[in-house]
Amino acid sequence: MKLSRRSFLKVSAATGIGAAVLSGCAGTRVAVQDGPQADGRPRALAQGEWKPAGCAGCTSWCSKEAYVLDGRVLKIRGNARSKVNGSASCSRSHLIIQMLYDPDRMKQPMKRTNPNKGRNEDPGWEPITWDEAVGMLADKIVELRENGEPHKFATFRGRYTNVNDIVYSRLPQVVGSPNNISHSSICAEAEKFGPYYTQGFWGYRDYDLERTKFTLAWGVDPLCSFRQVSYYTSAMGRQLERGMKMATIDPKFSNTAAKSQEWLPVVPGEDDALALAMAHEILVTGGWSKEFVGDFTDGRNRFVVGQDVPENSFNEVHTNGVVKWWNIELKNRTPEWAEPISGVPAAQIRRVVADMIEAAPYVVVMMGGGNNMQTRGAYSSIAVHALSGLLGSNDHEGGVILGRGASLNSAPSAGDYQDQLAKDNVGRQKIDQRGYKNMPALNSGRSGGGVVTNRTADAMLAKDPYELKVVLAYWSNFAYSAPGTQRWEEALSQLDFLAHAVPNYSEVSHFADVLLPSTFHLGEQMSALSQKGNTHTHVWIGDRFIEPVFDCKNPETEVMWMLGEALAERGFDNWHRYLRDNFKDPETGREATNPREFELYVLKNRHFPLWDPSEFASRNNHGDSFTGWEDFLAKGCWSSGDYNYKGRWSNMPTETKKFEFYSETLKKALQGHADRYNISIDEVMREANYPDSTGEKAFVAHYVESDVAGDPRQYPFYFIDSKKILAREGRSANTGYFQEFSDVDQGDIKWGDCVKMNPEDAARLGLQDGEIVRVTSPTGSIETTLKTWIALRPGTVHKNFGQGHWAFGRNAAEVFTTTTGQVARGGNNNDIIQAEFERLSGSTVYYGSTRVRVERA
Repeated sequence: MKLSRRSFLKVSAATGIGAAVLSGCAGTRVAVQDGPQADGRPRALAQGEWKPAGCAGCTSWCSKEAYVLDGRVLKIRGNARSKVNGSASCSRSHLIIQMLYDPDRMKQPMKRTNPNKGRNEDPGWEPITWDEAVGMLADKIVELRENGEPHKFATFRGRYTNVNDIVYSRLPQVVGSPNNISHSSICAEAEKFGPYYTQGFWGYRDYDLERTKFTLAWGVDPLCSFRQVSYYTSAMGRQLERGMKMATIDPKFSNTAAKSQEWLPVVPGEDDALALAMAHEILVTGGWSKEFVGDFTDGRNRFVVGQDVPENSFNEVHTNGVVKWWNIELKNRTPEWAEPISGVPAAQIRRVVADMIEAAPYVVVMMGGGNNMQTRGAYSSIAVHALSGLLGSNDHEGGVILGRGASLNSAPSAGDYQDQLAKDNVGRQKIDQRGYKNMPALNSGRSGGGVVTNRTADAMLAKDPYELKVVLAYWSNFAYSAPGTQRWEEALSQLDFLAHAVPNYSEVSHFADVLLPSTFHLGEQMSALSQKGNTHTHVWIGDRFIEPVFDCKNPETEVMWMLGEALAERGFDNWHRYLRDNFKDPETGREATNPREFELYVLKNRHFPLWDPSEFASRNNHGDSFTGWEDFLAKGCWSSGDYNYKGRWSNMPTETKKFEFYSETLKKALQGHADRYNISIDEVMREANYPDSTGEKAFVAHYVESDVAGDPRQYPFYFIDSKKILAREGRSANTGYFQEFSDVDQGDIKWGDCVKMNPEDAARLGLQDGEIVRVTSPTGSIETTLKTWIALRPGTVHKNFGQGHWAFGRNAAEVFTTTTGQVARGGNNNDIIQAEFERLSGSTVYYGSTRVRVERA
């Protein structure tokens, strides 16, 4: 593809992007009416139809419409019915078409004939039928059960839809395994830690951007890789024009930093020092919210540098422990103290805080993973989120809110379909070692409550707590997307049996025993997802509106039905009975008789409380209503009602019911983990790699010295990882759009890969822009092109994640083959990022955790 951006825009303007993409496909000519419609949108293409759909390219999960002509998808746009993203679309959504029609997609089921596994082993793939492929998986499950070891089965989940509980949770439960491993902790678990242990919410927040006066983007680039990129790229410009101020805290000059009045290039791993200094400044200047936090009984501010404050002198209203936090930690955390640690000047800290106080409570503190997916990032997560509490912007108009969701049906319990063997084994320790003494993983306050995705590879290699033998992995590629990729390749090489269900042949696929080609989420299968944004939540649904391009099936529904039939044929009918009995057509009561009927009934049951008028009312649902299933399917999107601001003030699911600066909720969770092992909380903190976080400090946000892999004398640069704008979570690299427009990321290059370095550092090392360099960490090394980039903190190097595939297709890899001789295009960041964890949450670390050296290759 030899097409410049200028030429691309000219073609797009003249014919429409979809027509340009597929003008040579299927021989169709697309007629376009001249002039816009009354609402300003381009007129519909004459011969086709817009079909409701959605995008699963990231966790924005935007509601979309697809233009279909002669059975082909030509164009993507936002669904205006959504109150979340509306008609807006980010650039990634337009890659859907090339991904859908990718000629390198897997075209039929395949089985491995070479028992030896490894990157340099030829699997010896042979085509087989779907019945044979699913039968191979069924045979392995039956074999485990006959040997009394059903717990050695697992499902690995990556991206998913609203009906994932069937394959992810219910299948292992009926088989008799505790093991369902999601990608969640390589995504955001540490980010959720702070909100939970201050206000009792383990999940993604929403932000009232339309009403805010100040946005602080911390460790996140909402114009590139955060949730609701479609909405933010549309709304942020409007808000800046209206006078909203914005500051970005990030060691690299991000897309959002380019739009901000202030860029604070924090030293990687030292975000907590900066957050504590900002909290200190809010208190000493009297800038906290008197309405939300409270005030001194005599009205005199006693928050004075270095001085303790009597707790009984302050009357708190909707919060708990602000004076304790001050006395334990904040009193000496001045901007001058933070400056040499964080690298941000004290004057700038004060200036940004003053702007926030002036705008409060209309302040959005937008937190991503950058400040907390660090080896000791849990308390940074608390500190950053606590700023919204101090400013009174939590659950306030123009601030940080939780969103208002829909009441949907969950997959029915599988308890009645578990035999004694399943019941005896389903309660075993999960394979990922969550809840081990040194891995509390305190999701929602429970010891071992959260998944530890990347620990699974270590556990498989160590056979601790036991050997894993059979895995069904779908829409996941941990050997590419998780740090320490070498461990995954080794673990998968030793796995007895792996079934992999994905659209493209990926790195994990190369280690599989059977390949199950997956449908694409848009058009080829029924799909639905929900997400929040713009103070609303939407649920989008998309029907099948094209026939699958290749011989592929939906792993969440069709494959499950086929597996039920295969297991029943082998004498274990529990799974088939569960599916047949619990997912009947809610309108007719009819049982499914084939995989596609089952898919339809699953989607109808899951969303029954939205589309059935009587059920909608009985569930106290809100927002859009529908006359029935066909109405819901035709419109393709439900949007929630208006948000109830301040509804959670003094009504939070914390131990005190209030927003906790001193976290009684965290104290209870830590005590629960300590009791499990008959140790003290101080010992828990040491086991979890927080050796100095003892005593009362463990219950408040406090400064924790960063833990970065690599001796600075050998590895002098902090490594900064971020996501490419077009990456679609690592799945879009085989599209021409991704490669041709790779340079839409500042400083990156077309059809290639690069690492960026400040010009001063490059000159000191005698390195030139454009030469090939080797980037080495204590974990591994990669080779890539050096680009000098002034918008980067000296002493750091930065590389976007998205290249480095040695599988996936002819564009993703320099040399692509499903046998041997693969050559990666560029380097994978995860080859050099250490496989370490933020252990209180179970989160994988990506940021502020790895040092590297850079030298001429």
